[in-house]
Amino acid sequence: MPGLPASLPTIPLAAFPTPVEELVNLREQLSGVGHATPRLLVKRDDAISFAFGGNKVRKMQLVAADALKQRADTLITCGGVQSNHARVTAATAAKLGIKSILVANGKPSGHPTGNALLDRLLGAEIRYVSDRSERAPGMEAAAEELRLFGRKPYLIPLGASTPLGAAGFVQAVFELLQQIEAPDVIVHSTSSGGTQAGLVAGCLLAGVATRVIGISADETSAALGRDIRAILDGLELLLGVERGKFADAEVNVDDSFVGGGYGVPTDASREAIDLLARSEALFLDPTYTSKAMAAVIAGCRRGEFSDTRTLLFWHTGGQVGLFA
Repeated sequence: MPGLPASLPTIPLAAFPTPVEELVNLREQLSGVGHATPRLLVKRDDAISFAFGGNKVRKMQLVAADALKQRADTLITCGGVQSNHARVTAATAAKLGIKSILVANGKPSGHPTGNALLDRLLGAEIRYVSDRSERAPGMEAAAEELRLFGRKPYLIPLGASTPLGAAGFVQAVFELLQQIEAPDVIVHSTSSGGTQAGLVAGCLLAGVATRVIGISADETSAALGRDIRAILDGLELLLGVERGKFADAEVNVDDSFVGGGYGVPTDASREAIDLLARSEALFLDPTYTSKAMAAVIAGCRRGEFSDTRTLLFWHTGGQVGLFA
């Protein structure tokens, strides 16, 4: 596996690489506003074949392999009721023939939709807590309960945003560079930081000068920047690279498109959903990718990318959220 040491096991959940497509119609829509518009590409992780796809599948291929290595019989993770990560965790457990427990902040619905419906179809046990602060304790409590009965739980932090999960996106960078020349800019949605840490580390290891810009779905740029740097530090150890190699990495997080908060649509995100559907038949989700694409649209209109030859939008999936 290029970019990763052979000591990191992985399980194949889907076929790779995902497609890279040109957004010709979108570029035409954004041209003619007095600024040069870069060539626009999209990396289609929304098209990953496993469990409705998305960026979490790349992370789970490494995380689940580690769980099996530790002989786990239950995967435990957390998220919101409509968590994409929780859905992929439940799907992975079902595929491997083991159990899953999802600790979700929110309330159960008599008529679940979107990811909540898929979680139930996948056989996940869902435990509800009142707010985000109760998720980690809820995971620990579930794990301790299982251990008392001789079970072997494996805890997966929010978003699988650990050095191991992030390593999936180190590999993704090398995959991309086998498809196209390095883009000048990669824009993607960022929330728990693992995807961005992996992309930044992958570009550094590949020796390319691509600028990685994460568009926050919820956290402040300062808080998310700290999380990303912590994951980068752990990646140095995991990958066995020279200590300090990622210490001076440029971490770009833009939190100006969060709007009213996590999962709260904005006028710009609604426009992005409509524009991409009608110009490219490409579907964005209300929580993550629509806000990231809103940043691309705004940046092109303001001429922020006028010196950029190629901008790649990394579609991290989540379109199930359209049906929530």
